[in-house]
Amino acid sequence: MKRLLLVLLAAGMLFPGAADAAKKIRVVTTIPDLADMARQVGGDLVDVTSLATGVEDIHAVPMKPSFAVVLNRADVVLLMGLEAEHAFLPALLEASRNPRIQRDAPGYVECSAYVTPLEVPARLDRALGDIHPMGNPHFNLDPGNGKNMVRAIVDGLSRQAPEHGAVFRKNADGYLATLDAAIARWLREAAPLKGKKFVTYHPDMIYFAERFGLIQFGTIEIRPGIDPTPAHVADLIERMRQAKVDIVVRELHYPAGLAETVAKLVELPAMVGGVPQAKTYIDLIDYNVRTLVKAVTGS
Repeated sequence: MKRLLLVLLAAGMLFPGAADAAKKIRVVTTIPDLADMARQVGGDLVDVTSLATGVEDIHAVPMKPSFAVVLNRADVVLLMGLEAEHAFLPALLEASRNPRIQRDAPGYVECSAYVTPLEVPARLDRALGDIHPMGNPHFNLDPGNGKNMVRAIVDGLSRQAPEHGAVFRKNADGYLATLDAAIARWLREAAPLKGKKFVTYHPDMIYFAERFGLIQFGTIEIRPGIDPTPAHVADLIERMRQAKVDIVVRELHYPAGLAETVAKLVELPAMVGGVPQAKTYIDLIDYNVRTLVKAVTGS
């Protein structure tokens, strides 16, 4: 695969296509959430491409040879960080042969920079599953952390083009005002979720839960990355029955069949683009809040 990436990268360099119109900053993001935010901050000054489309598992985005070509031309790469992209991004960056966006280069922007991680492990032990040594990386589902992601994007774009820093900050201020208004509305709409216990397939929803007052009761996985056994599922169902937990959230990139057998199933996207209705970051949080409230209230 790596050899194929390098061959196609060479082909892309031989046929680079049209020159950049107006020399826009070429931004590549790992997920569509970051792409939407980069467009909000960068406006007409950026040309943005997302590697993921929103339907994938962030830990296992399929590597396409064309990604190396796109990354080779990038001025900036925006990633979630906290090792969320560890399974695919390092190899792509190496294959890109682009010094501007390698780790620790100015164009390498981890959007977790201002995030306080949850579930940081006290010890690293493979017996605990596929744990993330830096903490749970699914912080994009908390719109409060969405604001932190925007802040990191402003920093990254301003390093790349300091002459446009004032524009980036102004654009970000306008977007953050819109996001603040949306957060206030979501908190009102999500009032029925406060104190509600739920189960997920994988611990993707803990930041969302903390923001909106839900309680993560358990996961269908035994531990992160370890598939459930019949005994684990039977025990989970019994504990849910005793605790009167009747909601299971299936993140759309995980299997449906087993989740459907456990309790009332609520299907939610984990990224922008995960469902057709989630075209932007605000759309994503809108969809998740309203879908979960509807499931809880029955209306």
